[in-house]
Amino acid sequence: MTSSELPLLSGKVCIVTGASRGIGKGIALMLAKAGATVYITGRTLDATEGRTGSLRQTAEEIGQESTGQCIPVQCDHGDDQEVQKLFDKVSKEQNGRLDILVNNAFKGVKVINENEEKPFYEQPANVWDEVNNVGLRSNYIAAWHAAKMMVPAKQGLIVNVSSSGGMTYLFNVAYGVGKAANDRMAADMAVELKEQNVACVSLWPGAVMTENIRDYLSQPQDEKIRRTAKLFEDAEDPTFSGKAVAWLAADPGIMKKSGRILITAELGREYGFKDVGGTQPLSIRQVKKLVSYFYPSVSWMIPEFVYVPRWLLAAGVHKF
Repeated sequence: MTSSELPLLSGKVCIVTGASRGIGKGIALMLAKAGATVYITGRTLDATEGRTGSLRQTAEEIGQESTGQCIPVQCDHGDDQEVQKLFDKVSKEQNGRLDILVNNAFKGVKVINENEEKPFYEQPANVWDEVNNVGLRSNYIAAWHAAKMMVPAKQGLIVNVSSSGGMTYLFNVAYGVGKAANDRMAADMAVELKEQNVACVSLWPGAVMTENIRDYLSQPQDEKIRRTAKLFEDAEDPTFSGKAVAWLAADPGIMKKSGRILITAELGREYGFKDVGGTQPLSIRQVKKLVSYFYPSVSWMIPEFVYVPRWLLAAGVHKF
C-alpha cells in the first residue's frame, strides 16, 4: 500500500461497530493501518464453526508493520448496557477521547434472506425489529454516547454506513425505511452538532464483495446467482470504504460535508485513492455505470465525467 492511499491518523481514537467481517472489517483495517487506535465491536470474539470472520482475526490482520491497532470488544449493539460498557471502556482507556465513530453493525441479513421476495404482509412482524434494532436504533444509541465525548472536545466525526436502499426499493420495506432513516439521522444530527464542530455523514458504498457475497456466488450457478454476479462484476473491496472513512477523518474541511450522503466512489476521485488492484470504481450517479448494467455493449461510448445531478436523485425520491 502506497503512502498516498492513506492519510496519517496517528493519535486518533476510533470505534467501528460490526467489524468482524465485511465493510466494518475493511474500515477498521484501513483506520488502523493509517495509524489510529480502533476499538472494533461484534458479537463474536473468536471464530466459530460455520461463521466467517471474528474480531480477533480482524485485529491480527493489522500485523506489525502498522503503528495503529485494533482492540476487540465483544458487544451486542442490541443491548444498551453492553454499549454503555463499550463507551465507558474507551473513555477510561483514552482519557475521554473519541475522534471517529463508524456505525456499521447490522443484524438483518439472515432475516432478509429468509424472507426474500415476500411482500411485507407475508413476512413475520418481527422482521422490522430484526432489521432496524441493530442497524438503526443502535446507530442512534452509539451516536448519543459518542457525541457526549466529542462535543466537549469540539471535534469528531460520526459516519453512518448506509446504502442506496435509502433512495429506492431494495430487499424489503423494513430495510429501505431503515437506510432512509440513517441518512436522515445523519442530516439532522449534523444540524444539532454544527456549532460543536462535530461532523455527521452518511456513507454509501457501492456493491461490495464481502465474505458473504463471495460465499454466495461460489454456489452452483442458477439464474438468481447469475443476476447477482452481474451486479457484483465490478464490486468494491471492503477496504475501499475504509480508505474513504480514513480520508474523511483526515479532512480539515470535513464540516463542509457534514449532514450529506457521501458515495465512496466519488470520495475516491476527490481524495485520490483507488481500490485493490488500482481500479477506480464508478459511482451510482455516473451515467456510464447505469448504462453498463442495462446496455453493456454501448457503455464504452459514455464518458466517465457525465453524472446524474444530485438534485435529480433527490427529486425522484420525494413524493409530494
